[in-house]
Amino acid sequence: QIQLEESGGGSVQPGGSLKLSCRTSRYIEKMCGMGWYRQAPGKEREMVSMINRDGIKSYAESVKGRFTISQSQGTWNTVELVANNLKIDDTAVYYCVFDKRCNGGSLWWGQGTQVTVSS
Repeated sequence: QIQLEESGGGSVQPGGSLKLSCRTSRYIEKMCGMGWYRQAPGKEREMVSMINRDGIKSYAESVKGRFTISQSQGTWNTVELVANNLKIDDTAVYYCVFDKRCNGGSLWWGQGTQVTVSS
């Protein structure tokens, strides 16, 4: 059974920065993609940023230019998200996700980490 371990998150003021990290409990080969989703109170879960198996990165329009996704040391078992210039609307629970469905595998979710942006 694969588990995802998230770290980072917390409370910051508008304009502040945070770094989120997520690591799998063991290496997963033939990964299709990994990244981050978020869910704010009363809203549906939405994609924040993803990296696909070709290394192509995608971002939600609302975070472009402020958030940066990366693989730690080019590996497929750790994904990080640096969130700069945070806004109040970025407040949500952030979930990492690892996707192997394109290769007949599963979709794994982290437990979620709270990001709160308030003045």
